[in-house]
Amino acid sequence: MFFNLVFRNAKRSRKENLIYFATLVTAVISFYLILSLENQGVILYLKDFESEAVDRLFSLMPILYGFALFLLFFLVLFANRYQLDRRSKEFGMYLMMGMSQVRLFLLLLAESVLTSLLALGIGIGLGSLLAEIISLATSRLIGQGIIGHESSFSLLAVGYTILGFLAIQIVALLILAGSLSNRELDRLLYGQTAKKQNMGKTKNNWVTFTSGVLFLLGAYFLIIRYFWLVNIPMIALAVVLGIIGTILVIRGTARLLNAFALRDRNAKGLKNFTIRQLQENIANRATAITVSSILMMFSLILLAEGGSTIMSATEQLDRDAAVYDFTLQGDNPAIQSFLTSAEMTPYVSHLNPLELAYMDQDVSFEWEELRQRIVARLPEGMADPTIESPDSYSITEDQSAAENLLWILAGRMGGYLIRESNYNRLLEAAGEEPIQLKENELAVYMNSDYGFGAQPLLEEIIKESATEQTAMGEIAGEPFYLVPGLPMKDLVTDRSITIMSGLVVPDAFFEAYTKPNSREIYWNFTMPEAIIAEKGLMVPMKEASELISKKGFTFESYLQNFGRQLFYIIAGSYTMLYLSFLFLIIGCTVLALHFLTQFKQTMRRYQTLAFLGAKREQMRQSIRKQITWYFLFPLVPALISGTVGIIAMKTYIRFNVEFLPSIMKMLPFVFLMISVFLLIQYIYAKAVYKTATRELEQLNFK
Repeated sequence: MFFNLVFRNAKRSRKENLIYFATLVTAVISFYLILSLENQGVILYLKDFESEAVDRLFSLMPILYGFALFLLFFLVLFANRYQLDRRSKEFGMYLMMGMSQVRLFLLLLAESVLTSLLALGIGIGLGSLLAEIISLATSRLIGQGIIGHESSFSLLAVGYTILGFLAIQIVALLILAGSLSNRELDRLLYGQTAKKQNMGKTKNNWVTFTSGVLFLLGAYFLIIRYFWLVNIPMIALAVVLGIIGTILVIRGTARLLNAFALRDRNAKGLKNFTIRQLQENIANRATAITVSSILMMFSLILLAEGGSTIMSATEQLDRDAAVYDFTLQGDNPAIQSFLTSAEMTPYVSHLNPLELAYMDQDVSFEWEELRQRIVARLPEGMADPTIESPDSYSITEDQSAAENLLWILAGRMGGYLIRESNYNRLLEAAGEEPIQLKENELAVYMNSDYGFGAQPLLEEIIKESATEQTAMGEIAGEPFYLVPGLPMKDLVTDRSITIMSGLVVPDAFFEAYTKPNSREIYWNFTMPEAIIAEKGLMVPMKEASELISKKGFTFESYLQNFGRQLFYIIAGSYTMLYLSFLFLIIGCTVLALHFLTQFKQTMRRYQTLAFLGAKREQMRQSIRKQITWYFLFPLVPALISGTVGIIAMKTYIRFNVEFLPSIMKMLPFVFLMISVFLLIQYIYAKAVYKTATRELEQLNFK
């Protein structure tokens, strides 16, 4: 009898309260996704090349797991609280019919275990499927055929998921059982009535709303002004002002709804009832709605940033400008002997000891003609910023091309010199035509990995000067001319070697104007096409890496560089998307359950409406409108604040990160992420509507 009751109650609870069960399944999926990360194909690949970084990442996983456990505990606690409140009359009947509190607790525990086991089965199944999809999609999206796909299913992840989920379920149930035992029987039987709130005067409500707007504007100003500077006190002040402002705006707007309702004297149907219900729901729970709004704001920011990072990863991981697969540095004779030995010959093609050096400081160098031609293309009335404000280095999309070009060249012209013969071997390996420099000709090199490669304005000026045969400056008193059309390719394999720009010069020029002790040699080579065709790229590069490592040479391979960039992308974007998902689910669940709790407390009003002649379709339309606006209230400030947050993060990235993906390329993915965000909101609102109308149909309207 007891177990039949357990099975019947558990089945009925899942059927009648899908949001509660979906919340439990969501919690299981969340646990499994973060715990199975170690088994995903991308991470397995990274362990081969960035093992230390991956180990550091996973040393932080317990913190992320604990944080997720903390968040999901309150989510499960809140969902269980709603479930118990919804069934309070049923529990009161059990007690009134003689069931002891201990037996009632055992009944709840048995139901919870049964529901939890089912949620675990579904959640782990869906989590495993989702983890496989994420692993496969990530491998295909940014792996470029290098990363193989392996099953990411993990028994250890399953074990920890079960342990963590059951732990928070049991703790939440113990807390709620204690709360249930302290309730009076009449309160269980008749439920809790909605609290009547003082909605205040219209004038005071306008003051509340206006104050909230001013607080928010102050928070927005501070976050945009100081976030990129990482000014912690100002950021903390902005957060406080933002929280207070959001509460005041939501509370003020909700209370003003009464004034809007009174203005419409000819309102038809249940319009005024809908407004009054919405006003009471929001005004009573302004703090909870503010929490939901803030969670949605963080979710939106993290979703946009994480999504755009991983979707624009191809910009960072492409090989458009990359040529070489390996770069070595060290004892030059030993490296040369090793790379030309019998054991390494099968792995070496297009060997190029690329030589770089700084120009001798005793040699005079000036590029005044080039500078003046760029200055002539500055916006009208603007002076050369590199002379007017030499300490204000700035390269941004908001500035003119001429201004950015001046900053790029300032301090770099006359820096690195590159041998013409070395660069021609680089072009040969890339399948490009070699360049032919005369005695007094130079070519400007820009590293495309740092956004300097495509400089149409510079190319235009160089072509113009070549046509006019005008010298662009002087070196040691001799005029020099610039040659247009230089293909921009990476000089070395490793992006951490920051050779941002330089001048490609004739070999004789290089010998004359550089000192031998300032020269650096980078031994570059590619993998032969034959061995790649036979074994693929991964296997021979691993074999070559092992041979080089045994000799103790300092080297960098394309796969190491690829792995390093990939690690930063995965570590950042995966964490951001995971937390975004958690914040959004928690925010939506809090909204949904708060609305249903308030709806439960005001059910008798719908009976009154029926007695007064209202039709069920009218009441359903009223509920639909209430839910729509109830979700829009926190969503609108979340979208506005989230947009400000994205702008602040974009500014921070611009000034603190060397690589900034193209904003125009990021926008489609940002909009895609926002669409997913809104879709989840819609799904929750639809689920709330179905639950509320089902409760409405169960009312006795006789």
